[in-house]
Amino acid sequence: MPEASSATQSRAIAVRPMLPLWAAVLVAVAAGLILDLAYPSVGWWPLAFVGVGLSLVTLIGRSAWGALLVGFVFGITFYLVHIVWLNRYLGVIPWFALAFAATIYVALGSVLIALAYRWMPRAVPGRWAQLVLTPLLVAGLWVLRELVTGSWPYTGFPWARIGMSQSESPLSHLTSWVGVTGLSFLMVAFTAGVIEWLRLRRWSDIRTALPVAGLGVVLLITPQFPTTPAGTMTVGSVQGNGPSGYFDARQRNDILNAQLSASTDLIGQDMDVLLWPEGGIDSDPLTNATTAAVLDSLSEAVDAPLLVNAATTRGDLTYNTSILWEAGEGAVQYHDKTHPVPFGEYVPDRWFYEMIVPDLIGLIGREYTPGSNPPYVDIDGTGVGLAICFDVIYDDVIHDGARDGAEVYMFQTNNADFRNTDENLQQLAFARMRAIETGRSVVNISTVGTSQVIGPDGATIDSLPADEAGAMLTDVPLRSGLTPSIVIGGSLGVAIALLSIIGLVASGIIASRRRT
Repeated sequence: MPEASSATQSRAIAVRPMLPLWAAVLVAVAAGLILDLAYPSVGWWPLAFVGVGLSLVTLIGRSAWGALLVGFVFGITFYLVHIVWLNRYLGVIPWFALAFAATIYVALGSVLIALAYRWMPRAVPGRWAQLVLTPLLVAGLWVLRELVTGSWPYTGFPWARIGMSQSESPLSHLTSWVGVTGLSFLMVAFTAGVIEWLRLRRWSDIRTALPVAGLGVVLLITPQFPTTPAGTMTVGSVQGNGPSGYFDARQRNDILNAQLSASTDLIGQDMDVLLWPEGGIDSDPLTNATTAAVLDSLSEAVDAPLLVNAATTRGDLTYNTSILWEAGEGAVQYHDKTHPVPFGEYVPDRWFYEMIVPDLIGLIGREYTPGSNPPYVDIDGTGVGLAICFDVIYDDVIHDGARDGAEVYMFQTNNADFRNTDENLQQLAFARMRAIETGRSVVNISTVGTSQVIGPDGATIDSLPADEAGAMLTDVPLRSGLTPSIVIGGSLGVAIALLSIIGLVASGIIASRRRT
């Protein structure tokens, strides 16, 4: 086919919806349900491509209002299923509110993607533009949507990025090169490229398959970036399985006592540090002399420093704090949680939300202040990166720890409010991706599970079952050297977002001029 004829075909395809609106709505529902299956607990990672592909098909040739509708249907279906665990203790209102807020971004981003499908083939006609430029622009706009969702408002909710679905797949190694954001971009670009190749219907011309085939090869065979072995560290980690849920019935120090009881098997063992989970202490050891004495005794008994966590108060401010504790010296280093959870650990604009749901907001009495100290401690010369609970989903926390010199990560979390749900497995998948991304081992310890020690390659080294008290004593591999993902950091996502905005605006301007 001559190039002029190919250009005409590209323009014709660009304005023709692949599905009628009623069918697109039904496919959007299916896309949301299928995409959720790519994440734990099911974890069928190839379905991420199916879910993304179906959602893109609903947007091709769609009007702005039509894209808004099918994008909303896709988003609300996905999020209501994906974060249904939020309903476990907090009820229907927070579940629906968070799902709806995230869906607004999905719907608005769907409009941009629909415009990309409309404008790019008109702005740059021809089969190669359709096979290369359109998929890249669509993928960039998808990433833009993920970045906005994950950063605004109130620090955002970067929980369900497409790249995070691949913790158990061979594609996970790419995160060591381009991070989770880059993996999302490549996955969506590949999916969009397959769709465009099928739409072009030039299957007999093998050259048309080269762009998407090349990207597929990159996805499948790129090895993990190697980091340098730096010895081992013996870590004792304890899952107390105490009554640490927000609404659990308990007496003072019940959680502390559960952690102490589960730690007894480690007394007399050689270790470099004893790790406890988030919320493993009921009272503030910085101000409570009795609690401080208990920690001193435990540190002496195991002959090692403790890495523990508690709510601490300094002046009028309260923090969620990881504390490195040494017998006789107390808190020698600490890190305050960087991103307290909005409506969980603090209430932004409390005056406003109290007017809407005063009873629910009233349950959140403690107001955690964001920390400004590094997510890092030095334990006898070994750098340890930290992330407290949901901070594991924020790139800046993980990247800062590696840049500060972390040779291993220790993640402390409290999943007690989400027992018997997918939440703890989804969060564990994030921890696994962080190990692969940084090329460092991760000790992920929870109050109630699932707790695991994960190697630099993402393999499970040691584990404890959920809802059981227990302890691990593990020789954890250490690594040095920064992966490209850490070196590049957030600049890759910013570059993708900016270039996508520029590309969409430019294609719109050029397409409008070509029409006139």
